[in-house]
Amino acid sequence: MPLNLLTNGTTQLLVFKKDNYKVVFVLCVMTIFLIIFGTIAGAVGGFFGVGGGMTLIPMLVLVGIDIKTAISISILQMVFTSIFGSFFNYKKNNTVLKDGFILGLGGFSGGVFSFVSLTYISDSVLKYLFLTVVSFAIYRISKTTYDKPTIKKTHNMFLLYVVGFFVGLFAMSIGVGGSVLLIPILTSYMYYNFKDASSLGLFFVIFSSTAGFLSLSFAGLMNYEYGLIVAISSVLGVYIGINLKNKTNTKNYKSLILALYIVVFVSMIFKL
Repeated sequence: MPLNLLTNGTTQLLVFKKDNYKVVFVLCVMTIFLIIFGTIAGAVGGFFGVGGGMTLIPMLVLVGIDIKTAISISILQMVFTSIFGSFFNYKKNNTVLKDGFILGLGGFSGGVFSFVSLTYISDSVLKYLFLTVVSFAIYRISKTTYDKPTIKKTHNMFLLYVVGFFVGLFAMSIGVGGSVLLIPILTSYMYYNFKDASSLGLFFVIFSSTAGFLSLSFAGLMNYEYGLIVAISSVLGVYIGINLKNKTNTKNYKSLILALYIVVFVSMIFKL
């Protein structure tokens, strides 16, 4: 009897250790993936002036993370990417800062209510909303001339706030910073050139993503462990992205951003 107990105990211990090794291995692999994904999302955010969420979410979904967890991770990553990226953009161009604050305040107000959407809207509906936003961005940017001159126009502050509010509400509900939706609106309807719209877009993400982060945190929907790994990794990525942007020919910029949106759209189609 003692021998049987010892044998059974040893077997259970070996199984326990084996299972532990599997868990550690899976966690290590997932951490590596998250670091890579965070760096890529940060680079995309810095280069294109977006939060990086529309790139990050499909990658997270591809490795088996559910859409709502992916959205929470994406929002925390965007807080880091937008703050770091906007710092560098501000050093080069601070002329649109006033409009950026108004848009940002609207985005913050809208983002605060994002937990309602994540609580009551199903995963499949969120995926289709995400695809709708990317489709709209592809269409509007394809119709916009990248290097058109800026039209000097005093923008209605209330209109900027309203635009920011609805973009922030919608964007945080699907896990993107809002720049992907805001840039086409600013360039197509509000007389901003592409570069100014790009800077405004990333600055806007600071407000919308911070509101989204607070909203999901209070609602208990934030994944801090994965989110922080991705967010910290994105800081290196955004530095790389901004430096690449400064070296890129402006004539190719529009084509590159369109290519990005199309790749993201196709990747999400395959996950439906």
